[in-house]
Amino acid sequence: MIACIFAGPSLPPAARAAIPGIVWHPPAAQGDLYRAALARPAAIGLIDGYFGSVASVWHKEILAAMAEGIHVYGAASIGALRAAELAAFGMHGVGDIFAAYRDGILQDDDEVALLHGPAETGFLPLSEPMVNLRASFAAAAAQRVLTAAQQELLTACAKALFYQRRCIPDIVAAATGRGLPAATAAALTAWWPRGRVDRKRLDALGLQARIAAHLAARPPPLAPAWRLAHTAQWEAARHRVDG
Repeated sequence: MIACIFAGPSLPPAARAAIPGIVWHPPAAQGDLYRAALARPAAIGLIDGYFGSVASVWHKEILAAMAEGIHVYGAASIGALRAAELAAFGMHGVGDIFAAYRDGILQDDDEVALLHGPAETGFLPLSEPMVNLRASFAAAAAQRVLTAAQQELLTACAKALFYQRRCIPDIVAAATGRGLPAATAAALTAWWPRGRVDRKRLDALGLQARIAAHLAARPPPLAPAWRLAHTAQWEAARHRVDG
């Protein structure tokens, strides 16, 4: 019994556990889950995937995998988005980010987006995802590095930036221009390396644990209560992937 997990910056190779049966793949693009499902794994885990310049994972390819009895889990990044969108169809969501999307607390795709390096760099993050910034500013306020008003200001400044520019120097500079005291800016910058909360990493580790438990439990194949509609559009897309 094997499982496939698609991951990149949320859970880079150095952070992964050596779990028998898990096959790791890089962040998913459109068609990658469909290809993985052809091997009939017991489960597929979707953590990271591409947005924008590369076509994103189809909802339909996830549904197609589930229609074949494959359990599909999502967390942390595009996995959390797709799990919230497809929870009613039986996709398993894991973690706080998934729950926030499911409950409507988060709605924007940019909340989980970030700029990162290629696989050769270990998918090195080059910006901070908004979900991590929210969690980190909340932690800084809880530890009295920030006031509640300063937390709100920094969160607003981060949200106003294009996702690829969300890094602490740029966010702090923007907040300083809107009244954040220099002493607070310095205190936050000093606190950041040890206090930063990586919400995406925590949720990705949760998905890894759920997949490991799934393999150990050896549950029966998924039996959805719906049937996949083999529309002309889906068949055309599938044949394009098949080549």
